[in-house]
Amino acid sequence: MSGVLKDKVAIVTGAGRGMGKVFALEFAGEGAKLLLPDINLKGAESVAQEIRAKGGKAVAMEIDISKEEDTRKMAEEVIQQYGRVDILVNNAAVWYAVDPRPWDAWTVKEWDQMFDVNARGTWLVCKAIVPLMIKQKKGKIINMASIVDRVPAAQLYLPYACTKAAVGVITHALAKALGPSGINVNAVAPGYVTTEASLAQKDSDKVFEIATGEQSIHERLQPTDPVGAVVFLASAASDMVSGQIIYVDGGTVML
Repeated sequence: MSGVLKDKVAIVTGAGRGMGKVFALEFAGEGAKLLLPDINLKGAESVAQEIRAKGGKAVAMEIDISKEEDTRKMAEEVIQQYGRVDILVNNAAVWYAVDPRPWDAWTVKEWDQMFDVNARGTWLVCKAIVPLMIKQKKGKIINMASIVDRVPAAQLYLPYACTKAAVGVITHALAKALGPSGINVNAVAPGYVTTEASLAQKDSDKVFEIATGEQSIHERLQPTDPVGAVVFLASAASDMVSGQIIYVDGGTVML
């Protein structure tokens, strides 16, 4: 570990499992102090304990990012625990067991839940945390987008794809709005990654076969693959990078 995040304070939402867990562990290894908000407190606390057992600093808390009052509590907690916040990774999203289906087979409830968490939740977390970064005149925000809105599979994951397209818009808009305050806003867009959530989906093996077939590098993406891009965007090495979406997808989307 290079310690590129030494003494930085980072929030990683949805860190109880999957890529969020990997990000949290990597950040801790790079020297960051962490707040881990998750709707799954048990999972987040397990990750926090793992970090503390290795000598790092991490605090878990239970929140629902679709609720504004919860995101405000998150902002209060990070100040109470650490006195500041330098990095925000908007990782939490509805994806577990989101099975592929025809575009018109989704329910209104499913659409609403995904937009409430994936799109509005990302905005609410930013709304709560950005004022703290503005006071410092510096901060890094990394949103988790996806390639799904850029590939034919969007028709099979339509509401999810729409929410991730919205995350891209939020990223570009906030990069422009917050740049004068010294805040960088970027996104990482992974391909189809072998997380617990993806593996729990119906016909995941078939989906992985299709996804890897569309990649330039024909290997399944692992939860560790997007970590390098996220750490880069959280570090001083990316101080002049903002408003960008970095695709970590084995060479599927090419811009």
